[in-house]
Amino acid sequence: MKLFKHRVSRFEDNAFDPEKQEAVICSSICTGEKVAGFKDKAGGRFVEVMLIRSPKDIEEFKERYGVDTLRTEY
Repeated sequence: MKLFKHRVSRFEDNAFDPEKQEAVICSSICTGEKVAGFKDKAGGRFVEVMLIRSPKDIEEFKERYGVDTLRTEY
């Protein structure tokens, strides 16, 4: 299945720099789709990393990148 293949990167391709980026979940108001990723603090550019389908996915994302809290943007 190629759903989101063009938008969602692989974990290995995304290095998280907490000095320059913040971990964020972007949620669609219309569909409810959620994607975890990193938002550049200076420019606001968002890099999608992982589709969130359940609370387990959020915990996996936090553990993989050493993030304590995630802010949700709509």
